Amino acid sequence: MTKRIHLLGSVLDPLTMNETLRHVEKLILDKKPSQHVVINASKINLMAESEELRAIINSSPLVNADGQSVVFAARFLGYDVPERVTGIDLFENLVALAASKGYRPYYFGATEEVVQTVVKKHQEAYPELDVAGYRNGYFDEAESVQIAKEIRESHADILFVAFSSPKKEFWVNAHKEAMQVPFVMGVGGSFDIISGKTKRAPKWMQKAGLEWFFRFIQEPRRMFKRYAVGNYRFIKHVMQEKRKRKRSV
Repeated sequence: MTKRIHLLGSVLDPLTMNETLRHVEKLILDKKPSQHVVINASKINLMAESEELRAIINSSPLVNADGQSVVFAARFLGYDVPERVTGIDLFENLVALAASKGYRPYYFGATEEVVQTVVKKHQEAYPELDVAGYRNGYFDEAESVQIAKEIRESHADILFVAFSSPKKEFWVNAHKEAMQVPFVMGVGGSFDIISGKTKRAPKWMQKAGLEWFFRFIQEPRRMFKRYAVGNYRFIKHVMQEKRKRKRSV
């Protein structure tokens, strides 16, 4: 795998989508529990506040650049990052891979209606897909041990966890050994998008790095702090890193 880099307190694997898929398959075939993560501007901000989250992400065997802001920042700081590998696009590609190779996915998160819709859509698109199981993301913390046991007993090869950050990173890290799933991936709000509950930005906005703005105009009140305040904080982190690098030269 391409040598990983260190960026804004996080490790990052500068991979293309195809390179990422090949590495994921190696992790699946290795059959040891692993936790995949993606980073974006919001995740970088959260890592700056949480040593625990930073440790979880930096111990992951595979870390992708989900946000175009991270790709831009990496290039600004002198790194060669070929492209963003978004969580939702990787999710969809892995479902196709699972169907073709016989890997068994488990879907965990969102409402019961949404997760059922996602599973149904994927089974319709890929009739050969062998779904290990699914459940919604509404539960008491006391149920976590039982949920992890059920996931282990499903013998899933891939687990898609549709929680928000940093809840998904903490939960997966706490239970990955109990679940014994070779590849566990957080997919955030991907279930909602695939089910049709929410919309994804048009392709031109995705390519321009404006997907965050599309989400903001859909839910301005809920997303104001994350984007208006969060983007300012992210840019501040990038400029601080740039100054540190200049001083060290």
